[in-house]
Amino acid sequence: MPGADAIVPPLRELASHLSELVATRDFHPPGHCSFTAQGGPWPPHCVIATPGAALHPDIDAIAYVIVSKGTDPALEQYSGFDGTGLGDLLRARGVRRVIIGGLATDYCVRATALAACREGFATTVVLDAVRAVDLKPGDGDRALDAIRSAGGRVCTQAEILRASPE
Repeated sequence: MPGADAIVPPLRELASHLSELVATRDFHPPGHCSFTAQGGPWPPHCVIATPGAALHPDIDAIAYVIVSKGTDPALEQYSGFDGTGLGDLLRARGVRRVIIGGLATDYCVRATALAACREGFATTVVLDAVRAVDLKPGDGDRALDAIRSAGGRVCTQAEILRASPE
């Protein structure tokens, strides 16, 4: 995705002020239902055992937990909470607030943030730590509006750090 690496510095900076970083990732088997060859909307991506499935090394180095989604070839999972046990994991660790960055604003970030709101977590999406696919112009902005409508907060890394998230 163009500009994808630009989300890493704000995520690293935020992580240095937080107690835990949970990374979610697409981790698809070959022939996943979301791939165009199977009638899905996406080219093959994040295929297990390929470089495309690896987290960015700077995120991999600081992630306390890695949650994989999209591992069932017949099931699309945009949200990091969908069938992964992430909500229970966070509650077991006493987490009440989640701060979300990643790819893509209009798909996985949107779905994860909306699920976090439904799960009862105070949810913030970091504007400078997300990028949209924007298949239709404005999809990213509409995703952020949906997150706000669900009770989520959308702000910059600097705004979060000024508010002392710990």
